[in-house]
Amino acid sequence: METTKFADQIRYYTMRELDNLGFGHFGGSLSIVETLAVLYGKVLNVSPERKDDPDRDYFVLSKGHAGPALYATLFLKGYFDEEFLYSLNQNGTKLPSHPDRIKTPGVDMTTGSLGQGISAATGIAKGNQLLGKSNYTYAIVGDGELNEGQCWEAFQFAAHHKLDHLIVLIDDNKKQLDGYTTDICDPFDFVEKMQAFGFNSWRVDGGDVMAIEEAVIQGKQVNGKPTAIVLDTIKGQGVLYFEELVDNHHVRPDEAGKIAIKEAIATLAEKIEVNQ
Repeated sequence: METTKFADQIRYYTMRELDNLGFGHFGGSLSIVETLAVLYGKVLNVSPERKDDPDRDYFVLSKGHAGPALYATLFLKGYFDEEFLYSLNQNGTKLPSHPDRIKTPGVDMTTGSLGQGISAATGIAKGNQLLGKSNYTYAIVGDGELNEGQCWEAFQFAAHHKLDHLIVLIDDNKKQLDGYTTDICDPFDFVEKMQAFGFNSWRVDGGDVMAIEEAVIQGKQVNGKPTAIVLDTIKGQGVLYFEELVDNHHVRPDEAGKIAIKEAIATLAEKIEVNQ
């Protein structure tokens, strides 16, 4: 599947499931769409038929509030059907607002408590290293999430143990729950910080699927060091209404917002050629 089209499909179904629910984490879900398209469309050695194969690649969505985008991706890859997708956050659902590996097919690690997912991903990578496996562990972590000190303990551990089969993707969308990351706690330069912590690291355009894919390929060629790819993204990426909305972390749309969402969904539907 062509990766840009796959990203459009993920964005469309992410918007559909959140619109169906009526509220949710629009901003942080939309900012990782292109990254998920690359991982599940080009990179990850996974499939619904091999979801429990210990030799598969592993993916951890450390910023678990972006679960709707992951669910849309898993649906498109055949892990469950469309009706299942629209059970997001409903009573008795198997698609909670944050991923749960026990409930949701294709989810490798339960996440949502910020900071903990990256520690889990590091543990998975270390376990596979001890077993002599060649599979990779990928993790998406949020820029605001990196306020958590435990992330940096995990990074130091990963570098010390030379976990070169761990690739961390930092969603630098410039915002977190309470505002801009630079106002809450200035992160300074993520690339410089990750390099100082012993990672192979650089920044790419998080809206460019080719740039993301090339960065992952480059990271996999490095031996003896984990890789951190800093994704330059926009919170609400790909949907102008959410890009321009100041408080776009968790949104309960007003009437204007509901209209904008319907318009965005219609535009995306036309783009990917689906009937609504």
